[in-house]
Amino acid sequence: MEALLPKHCSSSPFASKHALNFPSTPRTKALHFPLLFNLEKSRNYSNAIGRQNDPTFDEVAYEAERLRLDSAARKLMAESSEKEAQDPEDPKAWKWTIRKRVWDLMEARNIAQFPRPVHHRIPNFNGSQLAANKLSELEVFKEATCVKVNPDTPQKQVRFLTLNGGKKLLTPQPRLRTGFFSILEYSMLSPSTIKEACTSVGVAKYGKPIGLEEKIKVDLIVIGSVAVDPKTGARLGKGEGFAELEYGMLRYMGAIDHLTPVVTSVHDEQLIDDIPVENLLVHDVPVDIICTPSQVIFTNTTIPKPQGIYWDKLSPEKLGQIRILRELKSKIERESGQKLPCGPSEKLPPTAQRKR
Repeated sequence: MEALLPKHCSSSPFASKHALNFPSTPRTKALHFPLLFNLEKSRNYSNAIGRQNDPTFDEVAYEAERLRLDSAARKLMAESSEKEAQDPEDPKAWKWTIRKRVWDLMEARNIAQFPRPVHHRIPNFNGSQLAANKLSELEVFKEATCVKVNPDTPQKQVRFLTLNGGKKLLTPQPRLRTGFFSILEYSMLSPSTIKEACTSVGVAKYGKPIGLEEKIKVDLIVIGSVAVDPKTGARLGKGEGFAELEYGMLRYMGAIDHLTPVVTSVHDEQLIDDIPVENLLVHDVPVDIICTPSQVIFTNTTIPKPQGIYWDKLSPEKLGQIRILRELKSKIERESGQKLPCGPSEKLPPTAQRKR
């Protein structure tokens, strides 16, 4: 389903820079404003990442703070998911039911590694390295020059194979807390630091920060999942929506388009057949290929991929925690002369306190 540009848009204030998605199905209810201009150079990213030569960068403190914030986020997600799952009118209730079933199954069958429990995480499933190796044998991976990989533990081997294969690795900062994306390349590393560079601390220490103005082309997206349907390509993440935001921002940058392959690596027990496609939202990202420890599945998904950021899904609180989104929103509003919509309010865990 392609987004349509209305015939009268030439007189619209959004005509030169924006296209509008009009409501038609549950997936296309949101207003969509694709960005066709570059954001002014983002400032101060280097004070958060790319600090291998910074003697004040405390790796232990950085990791301790990351773990503290992750714990707070999971606790809050657990509280929110319990409330939403019990409300039959909540559009996200069915997602939490499926996630809990998969998380419970993985714990009961002991098919995950540290960190445990797997609840409210992208599970670090047994055989993640085997799945990563299968992913690396895909033609789309072999031909890729730049690969975007999520920062979760089960995709660590994918990040290593990307770097070790001489490709550019694009990795988001966890929950976009300390910046936007970081780029790493084999030439920036040594044999003794390449494995460290595949961790959260390593990305902060060795990565080169980029902003929305960066001119890059991403050839392949690797995304983590809690559950995925091999017949439709429908996917569920852990419920925070950052994978969708990252995808939307890459679309804004022109780094990807609807043809850019999306791959996920999961355990075979994370394959399910009851994700209702008709209930997916406009910003949900489907997958084209699934790699498990035992097989590779081409989904031939027909689910439309998101075309950008859907502002009416973003809460004021989440917007308040992600600086780059605030800058982007302000830029669009200044250029268009119109105020963008905002999503419903939500309770979020605190972010790290950072020096300016």
